[in-house]
Order: sequence, then structure tokens, then C-alpha cells
Amino acid sequence: MQSSADIRKAFLDFFEQRGHTVVPSSPLVPGNDPTLLFTNAGMVPFKELFLGKEQRGYTRACSSQRCVRAGGKHNDLDNVGYTARHHTFFEMLGNFSFGDYFKREAIEYAWEFLTKTIGLPPEKLWVTVYEEDDEAADIWLNEIGVDPERFGRIGAADNFWSMGDTGPCGPCSEIFYDHGPEVPGGPPGSPDEDGDRYVEIWNLVFMQYDRDADGNFAPLPMPCVDTGMGLERLAAVVQGVHSNFQIDLFQRLIDAAAELAGMPESRDHASLKVIADHIRACAFLITDGVVPANDGRGYVLRRIIRRAVRHGYKLGIEEPFFHRLVQPLANEMGEAFPELPERQALVERLLLQEEQRFRETLEQGLKLLEEDLKQLKGKEIPGETVFKLSDTYGFPVDLTADIARERDLTLDMAGFEACMAAQRERARAHSQFKAQQGEGEAFEGKSHFIGYDHLEGHGKVLALFKDGRSVQTLVAGDEGMVILDQTPFYAESGGQVGDQGVLITADGNGFEVRDTLKQGEGHGHLGVLKDGQIRVGETLQARVDAETRWSTALNHSATHLLHAALRRVLGTHVQQKGSLVAPDRLRFDFSHYEAPSQEQLEDIERIINDEVRANRKADIAHMAYDEAIESGAMALFGEKYGDEVRVLSFGDFSVELCGGTHVGRTGDIGFCKITSETGVAGGVRRVEAITGDRAVMAVQKQEQRLQHIADAVKSSPENAEVRVAQLVDRLKSQEKELERLKQKLASQAGSDLAGQAVDVDGIKVVAARVDADNKALRDTVDQLRNKLGSAVIVLGAVAGDKVRLVAGVSKDCTNRIKAGDLVRQVAEQVGGKGGGRPDFAQAGGEQPEHLEQALSNVEPLVRKELGLD
Repeated sequence: MQSSADIRKAFLDFFEQRGHTVVPSSPLVPGNDPTLLFTNAGMVPFKELFLGKEQRGYTRACSSQRCVRAGGKHNDLDNVGYTARHHTFFEMLGNFSFGDYFKREAIEYAWEFLTKTIGLPPEKLWVTVYEEDDEAADIWLNEIGVDPERFGRIGAADNFWSMGDTGPCGPCSEIFYDHGPEVPGGPPGSPDEDGDRYVEIWNLVFMQYDRDADGNFAPLPMPCVDTGMGLERLAAVVQGVHSNFQIDLFQRLIDAAAELAGMPESRDHASLKVIADHIRACAFLITDGVVPANDGRGYVLRRIIRRAVRHGYKLGIEEPFFHRLVQPLANEMGEAFPELPERQALVERLLLQEEQRFRETLEQGLKLLEEDLKQLKGKEIPGETVFKLSDTYGFPVDLTADIARERDLTLDMAGFEACMAAQRERARAHSQFKAQQGEGEAFEGKSHFIGYDHLEGHGKVLALFKDGRSVQTLVAGDEGMVILDQTPFYAESGGQVGDQGVLITADGNGFEVRDTLKQGEGHGHLGVLKDGQIRVGETLQARVDAETRWSTALNHSATHLLHAALRRVLGTHVQQKGSLVAPDRLRFDFSHYEAPSQEQLEDIERIINDEVRANRKADIAHMAYDEAIESGAMALFGEKYGDEVRVLSFGDFSVELCGGTHVGRTGDIGFCKITSETGVAGGVRRVEAITGDRAVMAVQKQEQRLQHIADAVKSSPENAEVRVAQLVDRLKSQEKELERLKQKLASQAGSDLAGQAVDVDGIKVVAARVDADNKALRDTVDQLRNKLGSAVIVLGAVAGDKVRLVAGVSKDCTNRIKAGDLVRQVAEQVGGKGGGRPDFAQAGGEQPEHLEQALSNVEPLVRKELGLD
């Protein structure tokens, strides 16, 4: 039997022998393509080549590309475990031609590989072409010799591929495997084609047209070929099984999951299939830099993990288990993808932490769902329940849908979306000034930025805005926005705040710039005109606040050093998740699975300042995006970069794509001090820091505080830590002694108050004022109940202008009188309220002057409750 690994190798070897460059799998997070959440097809890494925007050193290539379809437009998550061929993660075998060979060679290669290299019987293969593609039909029927009985023409819905509404497109030719008449289903194009008899295994896409906005087709000057064949589907055919989950790779993962679940006899359980599928997606997503989070790719990863954990819970697995499947996966796929075993420890650690975190709420969330389902009328789970599970317990909606599906229920998605919309509305908050000035009529022009080299310059007024509307003139007192044809003002971007400063008219009138924002390709200067007026078309002198810009540059350059230091200390999985670069501080959000230790933070700060003292030169280069990435420059996933990018390097320590403003040398930063490290979301941490004079002043203030502490404890700064520790130990000892004395006093008070007890129908009643804290009051109640047997006790205390009340009823009397009812009636007399259990209750009040009278009324209240009056 050919294993999955054998098939993968055979495919790549076959095409390498035919002049194709074997291209390693790209990461699951596509670079420079924010339109995609994940790499979901083999052609994704070659997209720019197909569009003619990129050139490489080869014109034909092949790959085994790892892909994920979970989240976004392509989402198979809901079907995993219920069908034979849906996966969140799969491998796409593909061969590609970039203006080299076309239909004839692509068809010949496919047929030769399947029938000769792999050895599939030709009579088991069915071929389709686009209904208008006579050229491909002729090749299949007359050159390859496919039996016309196993050939069909299909319409554009299935056999015409396009990259979008416009752009490269072309016909497809698909190859199907016939599982035989014993399996239900008809051939492609027939009414019952959705059956499982005929399974598509290979799709050949012939990109030969360029479609314009009017739907017209023009021949591409360089036709291309893009093919895709699912490794798992092909392995199922070769290994003679009907379900992908029965192939060797999956069976070993399912065996490992079954062993963890204590299910040695059962291998066809849907939950085992889900777990085996999900470990592949989760392990490779983490390997490629994704960490669990509450949004974006990290949220998709978290959903998949939680779905797998829930299925483990269904199987009765009581301990964290998911991370233990990484090793079996590495055994299966580590040779083909060595990055997985290289990062195995990180993957295991993240999966364990995520499962532990989710298990804390899983049982509670399931209990809530069960309670709601008991009240369910009909077959639809209310949107409010779905939202509550998602918002409060971290249940992804598809997890709730999974549970509903098992019980033949549906979800009220309209109600869920209404709850989500209401939440978004509550959370929406914008800067009023920016909302007024930065939003409104669009600006279509462009500002030329000269601020890398100049802090002053002249610019012509292209547009003026007031209250979001275009105007021709601003007059004194107007708040508005000015857009110049060229400006030294940096517009807020990449985390760096916009510049401040002043725009000056020829008459000397000043427009105070409070912020600078991007307006399309223009730079919008937001502020207020102090005097005079400004008109569209006049020329202004633009002067950036140099001190503010310089302070911002220090922090921006320090942010780059911080990013590199984080990756060096914590690991290369660290990725930027957000940043703020302001004049007074920097804030950097990054992906990491736990809080860094104090020692790690100290190492990070030390490394940054080592680079500061090294005084490395800031080198700026402009180059093609791919050239920059190949040189080692870091790009932010989700950002859209142009064909040419700006690369900032501080030696080989930090190389990033960045359009911000920076220092000339790292030594200009002076000193960097980390001020805080916190968690801001699951899998996302935040570091804040300061630089330059602010960092020095912060250290000086810390030294001053240390000196004040040393003076207070009568010690030197060097010995203050030891002295404080001694005082803390002494305080703890004294607190223990104080607690012991309180217990003794409570015992004594109980003995004294026991003598004041009044017998009411066989129940000892005590009502007294005891000025003590809450714990002492509770202890005294316990002491009295122990001494008196059948008893009702109400104690009151005054602290400032507040009243504290505690009531206790012995267990044998709670059927006749309840502490909660009693204390509530007493509390009402001192302007308060309260309640509690039948045997113990507490209350408060705001009228201490009425306490004595309220306590004197306890005995009558008891009599009334007992029905004696």
C-alpha cells in the first residue's frame, strides 16, 4: 500500500523530473494578502505571478501546500466529522505553469501521473471540461483517448475559474474517480451528482483570459496553468477506502485519540474524526505563527481548539489531552514539514494552556445550555442563548451549532446577530473631533510627504473641511482640516501618532495643528485657525513641532528594538498585534501565550539598551516587496504593501517594513525603560515603555521613592528590601496574634451575652450591640449558638455612620423562624436592608441612632414570628 507520504513524494518527484521547481509549502498565513484569512489553495503563494506583478527564477513549479479552510469565505469547519472528505486542514498537491506550457502538457502530465506513476485504472477515471472548451475536449478524447462514455461537458458554475469579478480567468478540466456502482451517486453534471460514487480528485485550471468590468474576455498574453489535487482524497483512492479518515495518516491520529479516550474497539466515532482533523489545523497554525486570541486568525484557531476539546469531553476524556496528539502528528508529517517538530514544544504548550483555560468554563457553559434546552419550545435555540454562550463562556457559535446538530436543533441566527449588533453599538466610541473633521466628504487628491528630511516646508492648500464638509475658506475660530499638496507633517499610520505644529499664512496667521490624519492619499491637518483666514489655493508655511516629532521618533525606533528583543527572548512566534507610538510613551501588543517572567522582561530591556549603546545606524532602503521579504525584513500580516516598500534596518538586529519616522542612530534613543507588561486578550500581551529624558526621569523618581521607603523603615536603600521583609513578617505575626485575641474576645463576649438570653417558648433570644468588625460579629454568633442550643441571636455594631447587623438561628429552629426574614425586619428600622440563609443572615443600615431601639424590638419580632402574639 502506498502511504500518504509516498504519494506526496511521488508527486513532487514526478514534476521535478519534468523541469518543475519544487517550492516548499508557504505558511498558512498568507504574506502581503489581507484579502485572505488563511492560505486556502495551492495557488495562493503564486498569486502575484499569475497577475504578472512578480517575477521568479522559474516558469514551472510544483508544491504540496498546506491549506486551511475554517473561517472567512472558505469554511468547512461545520462539516468536519460528518462527511467523508471535509477538513479544516488539508494538503493541496499542485503543478503550475507561468507562461510556459498550457493545456496539452497539463493534461498529459495529469493522466500520466495518475495512470502510470500511481497506477489508477483508466476505466475508473471520469473527465470533465468546460462546455465551450473544445480545445481541451479534443486533447482528452483524441490525444489521451479517454472513453467518451466517461467524459462530460460542464457549465461555468463548476468548470470556469476566476480570481475575481475581473482579471485572470479560464476554463477548468476536472478528473473524478469512480468508486463503483455499489456506491450511490451519478456522474458529474447529472441530477444525482452529489452522491459519493464519483469523487473529484484533480482540478486543472487554464488561465487564458482577462475579464474586464463589462464582462468582456481578452486573451492573456501569457496563459498559465494552476492545478490542485487534495492529497487526502488521492490517498483514499489509492489505499482503497471510501473516507479520507480511513487513510493511513488519519488512522494513526484517530488511534492515538482513541487510546486517550479509552476506546480501543471504536475507530469510526465522529468525535475521533473531529479531533484527528483539528489537531492538524491547530498544530500547523501555531507553527506558522498564529496564537489563540479573541479576533482574527487567533479567534479561528481558538474556535477549532475548543471544538476539539468539546468532542474530547463528549468522549469522557477528563484530563487535558489535545496537546498529547502533537507527537503522533509530528511522527506522521514532521519529515515533510520539519518546522512542525522544530516548534513542537511551543505547539504543545499553547494547546495545553488553551485547553486548561477552556475546560474551566466548558462544564459551566454546557450546564447553562442544558438548562436552556429544558425550557426550549420548538426546534430552535434562541439567539439570546447562543450569544450568552459565546459572549460569557467563550463558546464559538459553531460549537453551539455542533451541539444543536447532534440533537436535530437549529440556531436562531437572526436573534444572535441582533444581540451582536446591540453589543457593537454599546461598544462604539469615537473621538468627537476626529469624527467631525476626519469623516465626511471624501478627498480625492494626494499630498507629497517631505517629512523624512524636513520639519518645515511650504504647501499649497488643496482642500479645506469644516464639520466634515468641503469649504473654500476657514476664518478665525474655525475648527477644521487643511490638506496641502506637500507637507512635512506625518499622518497617523502604523501606530505612530500624527504630527502637531502650525501652518502659517503669508499674513502671519496661524492654524494650530493638533493632529494629522490620512485622508485617502492626502494628509489632513486637524486643528483650529487662531486668527485671520485661510483660502483654498493659497500657500502656507508648514512647521512641525520638532520636540514632539523627535520624542515620537525615539519611541518608534525603540519599538522596533523591542519587537526584535521580544522575539529573541520569547521566541520567533511573537508577532506584532498592534502598537501606539506617541511622544510620551510607546505601547506594543504582541502574540504570546503567557506573561513573561520578571527575568525575561529584564533580559528584553537589557538587550534593547545594549542595541542603544551599540549606536547602530538606521539604514533606509526602498525595494520590491518580495526582495525585502527575502532579505529577512518583517512585514505585518494583514497590512497591504505596495510594489515598492520602505525597509528600516538597525544592523542585522532589526529589519522591518516601516513608513514611520525614526532616529538616525540607535544611540539617539538614550535609554529605554519598560514601565508595564499586561495581558489585553487571550494570547495577546502588551508592553509599555518610555525613552530618552522621560526614561531617565522615571528611574530617578523610582530612586526617590526607594529612598523615601528606606527613610520610613530606618534603613539605607541598599538594605531597604531586607528591612521591609522583616517588617512584613512581623506584621503577619502580629495579625495572627490579633486574630487569636479577637477569637478569645468573641468567646468571652459570647459567655457574657449568654447570660442575657431571654427564653421565648423554649428558644433563647439574644439581641445586643457588640462593637466589633464583621468577622468578630459572626464568630460571636457562632459562640452563642454553641452555648445556647436552641437560639435566635441578633447582634449590631456601629462603624462611623454605618450599622452592621448579623443574625443567627440554630438549625433546629429554622422551621419556625428564619434569620433572613428577621434581620431584614431589624434592618428596616435602621434605614437599611439585608437577608441571607435561614440559619445565618447579614444586613446594613445608615441610621445608627436607631440601633438600640431596633435591637429592643427583636424579642417582640421573634414572638410575632412564632405566633405567640
